[in-house]
Amino acid sequence: MARAGRADRDRKVIHRFEIRVYYEDTDLAGIVYYANYLKFIERARTEFVRELGMDQNRLRGERDTVFAVRKIEAEYLAPARFDDLIRVETSPRAVFGARIVLGQEVLRRETVLFRSTVTLASLTGTGRPTRIPADLRRALEVKSDVSGPSR
Repeated sequence: MARAGRADRDRKVIHRFEIRVYYEDTDLAGIVYYANYLKFIERARTEFVRELGMDQNRLRGERDTVFAVRKIEAEYLAPARFDDLIRVETSPRAVFGARIVLGQEVLRRETVLFRSTVTLASLTGTGRPTRIPADLRRALEVKSDVSGPSR
Protein backbone atom coordinates (compact mmCIF):
# COMPACT_ATOMS: atom_id res chain seq x y z
CA MET A 1 0.00 0.00 0.00
CA ALA A 2 1.13 3.52 -0.71
CA ARG A 3 2.01 5.43 2.42
CA ALA A 4 2.69 9.13 2.47
CA GLY A 5 6.31 10.10 2.85
CA ARG A 6 7.21 12.47 5.69
CA ALA A 7 7.88 15.41 3.36
CA ASP A 8 4.48 14.94 1.72
CA ARG A 9 2.67 14.85 5.09
CA ASP A 10 4.34 17.99 6.49
CA ARG A 11 2.08 20.31 4.51
CA LYS A 12 -0.48 22.32 6.44
CA VAL A 13 -3.86 20.59 6.15
CA ILE A 14 -6.61 23.06 6.92
CA HIS A 15 -9.65 21.03 5.93
CA ARG A 16 -10.67 17.41 6.37
CA PHE A 17 -13.83 15.90 4.89
CA GLU A 18 -14.95 12.31 5.50
CA ILE A 19 -16.86 10.26 2.94
CA ARG A 20 -18.25 6.73 3.14
CA VAL A 21 -17.77 4.76 -0.09
CA TYR A 22 -21.15 3.56 -1.30
CA TYR A 23 -21.91 0.80 -3.76
CA GLU A 24 -22.79 3.43 -6.38
CA ASP A 25 -19.18 4.72 -6.18
CA THR A 26 -17.66 1.38 -7.17
CA ASP A 27 -17.26 -0.93 -10.14
CA LEU A 28 -18.30 -4.60 -10.16
CA ALA A 29 -15.18 -5.53 -8.18
CA GLY A 30 -16.16 -3.15 -5.36
CA ILE A 31 -13.31 -0.73 -6.18
CA VAL A 32 -14.00 3.02 -6.46
CA TYR A 33 -14.32 4.04 -10.11
CA TYR A 34 -11.46 6.42 -10.94
CA ALA A 35 -13.64 9.42 -11.90
CA ASN A 36 -15.34 9.36 -8.51
CA TYR A 37 -12.17 10.60 -6.81
CA LEU A 38 -12.73 13.86 -8.70
CA LYS A 39 -16.25 14.01 -7.26
CA PHE A 40 -14.93 13.37 -3.77
CA ILE A 41 -12.38 16.18 -3.94
CA GLU A 42 -14.98 18.53 -5.45
CA ARG A 43 -17.30 17.91 -2.49
CA ALA A 44 -14.43 18.56 -0.11
CA ARG A 45 -13.54 21.85 -1.88
CA THR A 46 -17.16 22.99 -1.63
CA GLU A 47 -17.21 22.30 2.11
CA PHE A 48 -13.77 23.89 2.51
CA VAL A 49 -14.99 27.17 0.97
CA ARG A 50 -18.14 27.01 3.11
CA GLU A 51 -16.06 26.56 6.28
CA LEU A 52 -14.02 29.64 5.28
CA GLY A 53 -17.29 31.56 5.59
CA MET A 54 -17.94 31.94 1.86
CA ASP A 55 -21.37 31.25 0.40
CA GLN A 56 -20.81 30.32 -3.24
CA ASN A 57 -24.39 31.27 -4.19
CA ARG A 58 -23.82 34.76 -2.73
CA LEU A 59 -20.45 35.04 -4.48
CA ARG A 60 -22.16 34.28 -7.77
CA GLY A 61 -25.24 36.43 -7.13
CA GLU A 62 -23.70 39.46 -5.44
CA ARG A 63 -20.15 39.53 -6.83
CA ASP A 64 -20.55 37.69 -10.14
CA THR A 65 -17.73 35.34 -9.11
CA VAL A 66 -17.55 31.59 -9.64
CA PHE A 67 -14.70 29.10 -9.50
CA ALA A 68 -13.79 26.55 -12.16
CA VAL A 69 -11.09 23.91 -12.27
CA ARG A 70 -8.45 25.16 -14.69
CA LYS A 71 -5.94 22.35 -14.20
CA ILE A 72 -5.69 19.12 -12.25
CA GLU A 73 -2.81 16.74 -11.76
CA ALA A 74 -3.86 13.41 -10.29
CA GLU A 75 -2.11 10.30 -9.01
CA TYR A 76 -4.03 7.12 -8.25
CA LEU A 77 -1.93 5.30 -5.65
CA ALA A 78 -4.15 2.60 -4.11
CA PRO A 79 -7.82 1.62 -4.43
CA ALA A 80 -10.65 2.62 -2.12
CA ARG A 81 -13.28 -0.06 -1.74
CA PHE A 82 -16.96 -0.40 -0.97
CA ASP A 83 -17.82 0.72 2.58
CA ASP A 84 -14.41 2.30 3.27
CA LEU A 85 -14.47 5.47 5.32
CA ILE A 86 -12.15 7.80 3.44
CA ARG A 87 -10.98 11.32 4.18
CA VAL A 88 -10.17 14.17 1.80
CA GLU A 89 -7.52 16.53 3.11
CA THR A 90 -7.19 19.95 1.50
CA SER A 91 -4.09 22.16 1.73
CA PRO A 92 -3.84 25.54 0.01
CA ARG A 93 -0.51 25.88 -1.77
CA ALA A 94 -0.72 29.35 -3.39
CA VAL A 95 -3.10 32.24 -3.92
CA PHE A 96 -2.71 34.49 -6.97
CA GLY A 97 -4.81 37.31 -8.41
CA ALA A 98 -7.37 35.06 -10.09
CA ARG A 99 -6.11 31.57 -9.17
CA ILE A 100 -5.94 29.29 -6.15
CA VAL A 101 -3.73 26.21 -6.08
CA LEU A 102 -4.78 23.44 -3.69
CA GLY A 103 -3.26 20.12 -2.76
CA GLN A 104 -5.85 17.44 -2.06
CA GLU A 105 -5.37 13.87 -0.90
CA VAL A 106 -7.80 11.03 -0.33
CA LEU A 107 -6.80 8.75 2.52
CA ARG A 108 -8.05 5.62 4.21
CA ARG A 109 -6.74 5.97 7.76
CA GLU A 110 -3.09 6.98 7.07
CA THR A 111 -2.80 5.41 3.61
CA VAL A 112 -2.84 7.90 0.75
CA LEU A 113 -5.05 6.52 -2.03
CA PHE A 114 -5.20 9.52 -4.37
CA ARG A 115 -3.16 12.72 -4.58
CA SER A 116 -3.93 15.81 -6.64
CA THR A 117 -2.93 19.38 -7.29
CA VAL A 118 -5.90 21.48 -8.38
CA THR A 119 -5.74 24.97 -9.85
CA LEU A 120 -8.98 26.91 -9.56
CA ALA A 121 -9.70 29.97 -11.69
CA SER A 122 -11.85 32.82 -10.40
CA LEU A 123 -14.28 33.79 -13.16
CA THR A 124 -17.25 36.02 -13.81
CA GLY A 125 -20.55 34.40 -14.72
CA THR A 126 -19.64 34.91 -18.39
CA GLY A 127 -16.33 33.09 -18.00
CA ARG A 128 -13.93 36.05 -17.83
CA PRO A 129 -11.12 35.99 -15.25
CA THR A 130 -11.73 38.11 -12.16
CA ARG A 131 -9.76 38.72 -8.98
CA ILE A 132 -10.41 36.47 -6.02
CA PRO A 133 -12.60 38.37 -3.54
CA ALA A 134 -10.43 40.04 -0.88
CA ASP A 135 -12.24 38.40 2.05
CA LEU A 136 -11.73 34.92 0.58
CA ARG A 137 -8.07 35.71 -0.12
CA ARG A 138 -7.60 36.90 3.48
CA ALA A 139 -9.31 33.80 4.87
CA LEU A 140 -7.06 31.52 2.80
CA GLU A 141 -3.92 33.41 3.75
CA VAL A 142 -4.74 33.56 7.47
CA LYS A 143 -5.71 29.89 7.79
CA SER A 144 -2.94 28.50 5.61
CA ASP A 145 0.04 30.86 5.68
CA VAL A 146 0.13 30.95 1.86
CA SER A 147 -0.01 33.87 -0.47
CA GLY A 148 0.78 34.69 -4.05
CA PRO A 149 2.76 37.54 -5.54
CA SER A 150 -0.24 39.72 -6.35
CA ARG A 151 -2.63 40.90 -3.69
